Order: sequence, then C-alpha cells, then structure tokens
Amino acid sequence: MDKALIIDDNTGIISALSLLLSLHDIQTLSAITPQAGLQLLRENPDISLVIQDMNFTADTTSGEEGRALFFALRELQPDIPVILLTAWTQLEMAVELVKAGAADYVGKPWDDNKLIATIKNLLELHDLQQQQRQTQSREQQARDQLQQQFDLQDIVYRSPALQKLLEMATQVAHSDVPVLITGPNGAGKEKIADIVQANSSVKDGPYIKVNVGALPEDLMEAELFGAEAGAYTGAGNKTREGRFEAADGGTLFLDEIGELSASGQVKLLRVLQIGEFQRLGSSQTRKVNVRVISATNSHLEKMIADGRFRQDLFYRLNVIELKLSALNERTEDILPLARAFLAGTGKQLSPPAQHKLTRYSWPGNVRELQNVMQRAAVLTRGDTVEEETLALPEEERQKMPEHNFEPSRELLEQTLASCDGIIAQAARELGLSRQALYRRLDKYGIPY
Repeated sequence: MDKALIIDDNTGIISALSLLLSLHDIQTLSAITPQAGLQLLRENPDISLVIQDMNFTADTTSGEEGRALFFALRELQPDIPVILLTAWTQLEMAVELVKAGAADYVGKPWDDNKLIATIKNLLELHDLQQQQRQTQSREQQARDQLQQQFDLQDIVYRSPALQKLLEMATQVAHSDVPVLITGPNGAGKEKIADIVQANSSVKDGPYIKVNVGALPEDLMEAELFGAEAGAYTGAGNKTREGRFEAADGGTLFLDEIGELSASGQVKLLRVLQIGEFQRLGSSQTRKVNVRVISATNSHLEKMIADGRFRQDLFYRLNVIELKLSALNERTEDILPLARAFLAGTGKQLSPPAQHKLTRYSWPGNVRELQNVMQRAAVLTRGDTVEEETLALPEEERQKMPEHNFEPSRELLEQTLASCDGIIAQAARELGLSRQALYRRLDKYGIPY
C-alpha cells in the first residue's frame, strides 16, 4: 500500500485528505507543523508522496514557510513528489516551487477527482522511478563485483548487454576450450579476447596476436605454423618459427579467422584436435599446448554453406561463442566511451554534442568513436567539444525507431541548463517533443 504524508496546520484539511486517500487504498500520515512533518519523513522512508500547506502561522499568507518546508523535504528525499496546497495569494510562490521541482500545486478548495488522479499518477511515476533506481543500483553492483573479481583490462562500458557478455567471458576464461568471438568490425572483439586471456590459467604465458586477414595468402601458413629454410620462394636460409610455436604454453588470438586459407584450415583443425602440426617444408611433427581464441566479423555458417570454411573446424573453434553487439545496439556505452577517449585532454562534451553522439549510428563502432573523439580533442580550442567539431555525417538514425534513443538523466540536466531552462529549446536539442521531454523530466524528478 502506498503511503502519503500530509503536512497542514488545519486538522479539518488533514481529515478530509486522509479520508479521500483511504478510499483509494492510500495510507496516510499527518503532521500539523513543518518540524513534525520532517521528522515523520525521517522515520518513514517508505513514504511515497507529500502533500503540504504553504502557511503554518496564523495571519501569514506569504508562503515563505511552505517554501522553506519544500526545500527541507527535498533535502531529505530529493526525488519524493510534493504537492503544494495553496490559496490564490500564494500562486506565484507555488509556480516558483514547481519550477524548482515540486510535482504540482492544488488550489483550495480542491476537486477530489482531479486531486486523486494527480496523486495516483505521481505515485505510479514514483514507483517506476524507484524500480529504475533499484535496477541501476543492481547493475552498478554487478559491474563493481565483476571488476573486483576479474581483470577487465580497463574496459569502459555501462550496458547490460556487455555486462552479460563479460560475465560469460570471465566464466569461460579459466578453461582451455577454444573461444570464438563474433561481432562487427571495430566493436571491440580484441578487447574481449584480452579479457579472456587475462583471466585464463595461462595468463602468465605468451600471448600472441595474429590478424589473419592482414597476412598474404602465400605466407599465411608460414606465419602461423613456421617454415623450414627454402620452403618457399623468398624464405631465405633461416628457419622460421610460427606463431603457434611462439604461443606454446600461452594463448594465440586469431583475428579475422574467416580469412584463413583452405590448407591453413586443415592444419589449424589438427592443432586443435591433437595439438600437433608441421612446419611448411618439414615432415617433422611438433607438439604445442596453446589456448586458441579466434574472432570474426564474417558469417561463418554461410561460408560453410558456400564451401569456403570447414564445418568441422567451425565446431572446434566455436566451443564457446561470445557475441559482441554493434555499438548502436548498446547506446548506454557511447557516452562513457566518448569521455574515456577524452580523458587526459581536459575536454568535455557539450549537451548537443552528447546528443549527436547518442543519435549517430556508428557504422565503424568503437573504433570510429575513438577516431572521432581524438580528432575532436585536437580541433577543440576551448574546454568544450561542440557538436560541430564532431563533424559527424547527417545520417542520424532515421531508420531506427525513436525509442532506441533514451537520453540519460545527466544529458537531460545538461541540456536543460545549456538552454537556460527553456523547455522548447531543450526539446529541439534532444530531438524530442515537449511532451516527451516533460515525461522524461518527471521520470527522473528533474526540476523545470
């Protein structure tokens, strides 16, 4: 049952409001002085709403007592909705307090139906805000716990999607099974591989990284498995140690695994199956103990259907698959990453710049964001990176549903401040209607 606090020096008003609220299953507490009301709020943290008078001393009509009480209530519980009971003589004061964060003001005498509708809406909104705060608190606790238990390689994130991926990555890290990391280019697959290796049982062993896609096809096998002197044109007189040998007792990260040649796939399958391979140009079998992490942005199942990738190798690589989503599918990570890329430069993002960053589709993912922020830091002369300095294309998420963009509390507050509290201007900056902006301000309890 919701609980409301009524603070009014008129016991008749307290009785009338208590009866009205009880008819709608809302429990009430009451006080006839501001001091008693504040004490009840301290003793009852489950109070969801306050209804307060504006004057408590006989022959006083200025509303200053109500003003002082309102700010005292907000200091105790900044997000609690407060309804002001006011006479017309205090209307200007009530409007001022609504701008400062009061939920609403109600004139005396009030309309029961309108008042109870207002109260129910505020209680529902307060419950949603409480749930959201609890969710955010749980998510923060989960992030903190993961960071305390594992080496996350200073990864910057906020999204639940990446939290879930990291939980799985750290869970499987200590086993020696192959891990396949999938996701678009620039999304951070190598970072996930670093985290798996850093928490593995061979974290103190060698960690060798190979971008298979960057290797010339005629040198790919020699790079991975080594080559005897003279094994191929240009090999020279020296024996070449391959990356597998270099990674013995540690981890080998094979990026862009879909680019591996057919013969290379055969050799890789043999290594994964029995830990054996032969150098190019040699019949001697060599044994290694290597943990293999691979990554690709290719659709390996389609490549298998087209005959370009071995199905048996896919199953060997894909014992554990970690799917990393694109940056525009985890928008909560955009601003934390952008600030991290600006760290040490003394620059900060203006609200319009933040809005632009969160609305852009980021086809190049985290890598593109990093490049944009590095360029903006160099080109910004003052302390604030403006939207124009980002120089992002005008291809904002026109094809994406509007609900994909949900401004944070911080962005809402900064935008409102930069627009001097002008709702229409702030709404334009955020790409929202005024009604949509009002709903979000109410949701977070942001005064306007």
